[in-house]
Amino acid sequence: VGSQYYAANLSQDQVDKIDVMIDTDMIASPNYVRLVYDGDGSTFPTTGPAGSAVVEDVFLDYFGDQGMATLPQAFDGRSDYVGFINRGIPAGGIFAGAEVPKTAAQAAVFGGVAGEQYDPCYHEECDDIDNVSKKSLDPMADAVADSIMTYAFNLSALKSGGSDKAANAKSAATSDYAG
Repeated sequence: VGSQYYAANLSQDQVDKIDVMIDTDMIASPNYVRLVYDGDGSTFPTTGPAGSAVVEDVFLDYFGDQGMATLPQAFDGRSDYVGFINRGIPAGGIFAGAEVPKTAAQAAVFGGVAGEQYDPCYHEECDDIDNVSKKSLDPMADAVADSIMTYAFNLSALKSGGSDKAANAKSAATSDYAG
């Protein structure tokens, strides 16, 4: 609610200064999956604003380079990105799951327990530091750091939404960082 209020009350000048919104809600769920928001609408009908596909690609490339499986996540209106998308700000991110039960197919890929919620403490009193999966948190946090590093050094691919979006962003970020 707070993020929607914040984004809704930004002036257009303030909106124009925000390059991207990286949503990292729920990245250490105890019965986790590795979900990446579908910014280009290739799996789900809802897309993010121009540039959101680049956010998706940067996360997919990171996890792919690490040999880690991911699944697409719809922009379903349940997280902090909503207010930013409504203002036309590119958005995307990762999600380890909330109250939905893990499927047998997901358990085969990510481990954990089929039929149990990704996070049985989601929005419950037990949602505290003892309810964190370090096995999920470590690679998810690394993916977030990678995406932030990418955009810190190069926003041109994000803004253009060009065909080699993530590769161009990553290439420029790597060469800028190395130099």
